[in-house]
Amino acid sequence: MDFKSVAGKVAIVTGASRGIGEAIARVYGENGMKVVCAARSAEQGERVAEEIRRKGGEAVFVQTDCSDTTQIKRLIDRAVETYGKLDGVVSNAGIGQGGNPLHEYETKDYDNIFALNSKGVFAGMKYGAEAIFQSHSAGGFLINVASVAGILPQRGQALYVATKHGVVGMTKAAALDYAPHGITVNAICPGYTRTSIFGDAPEQALEYFAKDCPAGRMGQPEECAYLALFLASDLARYITGAAIPVDGALSAGSKNVSTWKHPEILE
Repeated sequence: MDFKSVAGKVAIVTGASRGIGEAIARVYGENGMKVVCAARSAEQGERVAEEIRRKGGEAVFVQTDCSDTTQIKRLIDRAVETYGKLDGVVSNAGIGQGGNPLHEYETKDYDNIFALNSKGVFAGMKYGAEAIFQSHSAGGFLINVASVAGILPQRGQALYVATKHGVVGMTKAAALDYAPHGITVNAICPGYTRTSIFGDAPEQALEYFAKDCPAGRMGQPEECAYLALFLASDLARYITGAAIPVDGALSAGSKNVSTWKHPEILE
């Protein structure tokens, strides 16, 4: 039970400059994968690629705005030009949005979030699948970083929820398309995770998210990254079409009042 099967695989990770994308890129590099890091920020993206190389891994950075499908196509072409093949794409780039009732969003808000969270993921899957087929990859994979909001709707997040439900739906449909051809397609659905998506949220807000989670804490990006490593490995070749929550039981059901008859077991 190890991850030697990923060594030498070529993978693109979008949104690799920080948060969950950065964690995935690092974990891939540490386990012998050739990582193509993509992000809008050249400074942050180059830093991640350089740190992977400094630790003995292989990585390049390609500045990419993943809301632009032509840039995603260029990114995938660049990966193949650099490493001669493509085995997988992790579509992680995305944005959050507000906490407002649906009617208070503008149509431009819809356009902005769907361009990145939905159309960008579609393009990563489309062009990624084509390149994986053309590479004759023996262990091809597509991983989409969705959200617990793709499983469990959240108040005030109508547009974000819509994009993440769409990602989960595309993931499952594509898994049916590619299962006969050996390409796995899965979605990772993070819950409250300490990343920059929370912006400058005050500590009180972060404490609320921790208390709202049955596990009593927020997640760490690495907890999603190790799942992404598993899904890229030969250990997970029979797992496809799954939307896997990494959320401390947040999406498992609503919390209620319960009383332990024998709380002394915790002592």
